[in-house]
Amino acid sequence: MPVRIGYLLPTREQVMQGRPEAALLLALAERAEGLGYDSIWVGDSILARPRHEPLTLLSAVAARTRKAELGTAVLLPALRNPVVLAHGIATLDQISEGRFILGVGIASDVPNIRAEFVACSVPFEKRVGRMLEGLRLCRELWSGEPVNWNGRWVMENAMLGPTPHRPGGPPIWIGGMVRPSLERVGRLYDGWFPNSPDPGKWREQWAQIHQIARAAGRDPAALTGAVYLTLTIDDNAARGEERMNAFMENYYGRPAAEMRARQATYAGPAEGAAAWLRSWVDAGVSHLVLRFAGDHQQHLETVSRLRRQIGAS
Repeated sequence: MPVRIGYLLPTREQVMQGRPEAALLLALAERAEGLGYDSIWVGDSILARPRHEPLTLLSAVAARTRKAELGTAVLLPALRNPVVLAHGIATLDQISEGRFILGVGIASDVPNIRAEFVACSVPFEKRVGRMLEGLRLCRELWSGEPVNWNGRWVMENAMLGPTPHRPGGPPIWIGGMVRPSLERVGRLYDGWFPNSPDPGKWREQWAQIHQIARAAGRDPAALTGAVYLTLTIDDNAARGEERMNAFMENYYGRPAAEMRARQATYAGPAEGAAAWLRSWVDAGVSHLVLRFAGDHQQHLETVSRLRRQIGAS
């Protein structure tokens, strides 16, 4: 089956540049779909790495597109009340007619993200439990049946309307590469969405997820293996490396070497980019989500021309 290729909208970058207007982002989403990209993604952060609110923006993207899937890369459910979150996602899934994918994560343990949790009155140390219970509650609310719940949140015979377009709600993909994250994918969720450092590591952990799924009585073939990748395409490899390093440092406020050791990046000519992306497909990835460091129009068009070499339809 051909690999699917997704595109991450530069919400963070636009805010960093003092250009928060949504019109450019919506135009990029339309352009990506027109060039054959299979999915369009938006990141999430409220204060730590300020950007547009993802569900609101994706609702606008849904109204401007027709075929591309839409997803969060990744949403932090622990920062949201799950009843409000379930309602917003159900509405977005109706607007997009079942094209939404809920990518979720627990958040990195760094000072600015801890501060974000404090600002949202959410205990950082409780974020995993809040996420897991919140997602269970979302799924219950998406069923269309009365929900009784007595946990962090309490409700009696509560019913959500509208329910999602897709029966039972959108697929849930979880990021993370530590063993508990792999366990959650294999036992509970629908896909894996890490920013793995290299294809070999990704392949090894994907095999572990398959083992976990089989042990839980689930069909591993029903799970989606995705990956979040960052690249800049430049005929001058040295210039591309400089651009990538500057991008990573500006984006995260951390040394480029530190961030590039933790997540996969590519900087260099187009042919090398095609081979690099193909190496992930050969490792078993079925959905590539691409973040571009550089001119987005140019990158969208260049990668579109490489689809056949990468293994996409």
